[in-house]
Amino acid sequence: MGEATFPPAPTGARLYRESASPGAVTLSLFAAAVVIGGINFLAVRFSNEGLDPFWGAGLRFAIAASILVLAALLMRLTWPRGRLLLQTALYGFFSFTLSYALMYWALVEVTASMAAVVLATVPLVTPLLAASQKLEPLNGRLVAGAVVALGGMVLMTVGPEGLLLPLSGLVAILAAALTIGQSAILSKRVAGSHPVMTNAVGMAVGAPLLLVISLMAGESWVVPTGGRPLWALVYLSTLGSVGLFVAFLLVFRRWTASATSYAFVLFPLVTLMLDAVWGGVPLTLRSVAGATVVMAAVWFGALARSRRHGPDASHPLTPADGANLAEDRI
Repeated sequence: MGEATFPPAPTGARLYRESASPGAVTLSLFAAAVVIGGINFLAVRFSNEGLDPFWGAGLRFAIAASILVLAALLMRLTWPRGRLLLQTALYGFFSFTLSYALMYWALVEVTASMAAVVLATVPLVTPLLAASQKLEPLNGRLVAGAVVALGGMVLMTVGPEGLLLPLSGLVAILAAALTIGQSAILSKRVAGSHPVMTNAVGMAVGAPLLLVISLMAGESWVVPTGGRPLWALVYLSTLGSVGLFVAFLLVFRRWTASATSYAFVLFPLVTLMLDAVWGGVPLTLRSVAGATVVMAAVWFGALARSRRHGPDASHPLTPADGANLAEDRI
């Protein structure tokens, strides 16, 4: 769940050069980003084994923010001021504080696979939120895709014996998907800022607030000294956050936004397989079928129409529209 915003390049800039035919380097970067994003969900589960969730999230983004702030200084980027600074801070609050507080807490309760599948619906959730706020028109494909995706989640979570996962965790991860969608909408307001700066400021806002939540929750502030929690923290703070952001930025510079957005429906495939190998979660027919239904619904409701309309289609969760990737989005 390394979060990154990808605003359009300022007028006259040549930051993004879309190509419909990616080369071997671009495809390798894309594959690396998908693998990193898929691993992130499992890494958060491992982080939660040794760190309380809000403390783990806050510590992760304190480290990642430091790296991005240093990068912004070395790149001599312009720091946001006035209204832009307030809008970037609001983006950081939704994008890093709310969404990650919910996701880290949910991943104490639900499996990494389930979290990955639910968050794969963000490309579908975002335009629905935009339509509810009268920012975009609502269309039948979005509604149909949302209904089918909900059916896929029910297939994964409800069995003959009832609910297979804790209801509190499911509600939290669904709420996280909503906050991620809202942060993607908010990111459009800071589209004139460089993505490195936007995320540096956003993480610098999100990390302290996560630590405040941790204090209010009475969590223990311990630093892992070994084992999976330590490696998870190191991974998430570097490759899982900054590395994922850089990989997607490089892919988007070389490929179309609509093609890049397909990473969202590929994250669960990686997480499902690795969760079975590393997390000890059995790969069942129910989980595979449910994940397939959800990913197909996202493609039908959101991504297919983006591809049909071309790389400049109005799709709030593609990199060109300033969406949060990650999220994997974790």
